[in-house]
Amino acid sequence: MRVVMACGGTGGHIYPAIAIADKIRRRRPDCEILFIGARRGMERDIVPARGYELRCIDVRGFDRRRLHRNAGALVALLRACGEARRILRGFAPDLVIGTGGYASGPVLREAGRAGIAAYIHEQNAFPGMANRLAERYAEKVFVAFAESGRHFKSKEKLVVTGNPVRREFAARGLVDHRERLGVAPREFALLVFGGSLGARALNEALFAILRELFAEEDLRLFFVSGARHYDEARAAFAARGIPSEGRFRVMAYTDEMHAYMCAADLVISRAGALAVSEITACGRASVLIPSPNVTGNHQFFNAKSAADRGAALLLEEAELSPARLLDAVLRLKSDKALLNRMSAASESLGRLDAADVIYEHIAAGLRERGE
Repeated sequence: MRVVMACGGTGGHIYPAIAIADKIRRRRPDCEILFIGARRGMERDIVPARGYELRCIDVRGFDRRRLHRNAGALVALLRACGEARRILRGFAPDLVIGTGGYASGPVLREAGRAGIAAYIHEQNAFPGMANRLAERYAEKVFVAFAESGRHFKSKEKLVVTGNPVRREFAARGLVDHRERLGVAPREFALLVFGGSLGARALNEALFAILRELFAEEDLRLFFVSGARHYDEARAAFAARGIPSEGRFRVMAYTDEMHAYMCAADLVISRAGALAVSEITACGRASVLIPSPNVTGNHQFFNAKSAADRGAALLLEEAELSPARLLDAVLRLKSDKALLNRMSAASESLGRLDAADVIYEHIAAGLRERGE
């Protein structure tokens, strides 16, 4: 079996594609998998590091606010379609799976025109443009949130799967991460992160309440600042006389997000689709602060999906203040019953079998085609 994974731009599109590819490779060890991404995306580093071959096409996003600036993007899109067509002809895949991002659209389009079986996975509650436009070429549209289904036309194609998460999250109960990370049994562990690049508004609100949080002697803080905010974060801690190691720990980035998430009692985060899926996979209560600077305001809808089910508190950035953030933390810290209800609701939303469900549908499609 030969499979093309089309994805790119951000980790939210890339990591689900890798999780699906990993599942296919475990179930079909003899399969060949090729990733197609964008030349300017994060996939250039992430995909090869995970042991997969990557080919890149020259594609970029459209400026929806200043349409007159899109001439170059349109030319690049037409060129990208030609590049995708040549790659597909050379690799001759049995199927193509697109998980969104700039590269996904041209590859799915060319797969559909060539009669290659195509599938889509949409991570967000509000689908991206690439996946909405490519729906016509797909045999199945896998969605992480049931709410996203209303934005697709062919309801018979929809399968609610959740987001594929890394294997480390599925093995959450096998290791006592609290003990490994030095969290005492009676401590309240708080994890704060704003994505791989960090979130300035969230960081600044946290800095403003550091002294109040540090005064809670049974509170332990894990703060993932984002690489570009790391020096600023350490300086902010130092200015308040708070060590950035020990009970309050500052990290630029961590490869062990699953460990810190499993060790936490409460998570404060942006509301990217992958972040929400990982939080619910760990069954953690959360305060979700969606970024307003994303296409279609999709992080708001991701957060609302969790909040509507009682798994999270939704705090929009326009309403974010140090006082409101501190109130949310201390309220959940003191109200164990509420925290437990939110954790239970989160766990009920968490999907650990998304990659399995996607694989079974793909395998069934191959059997129907006699492949």
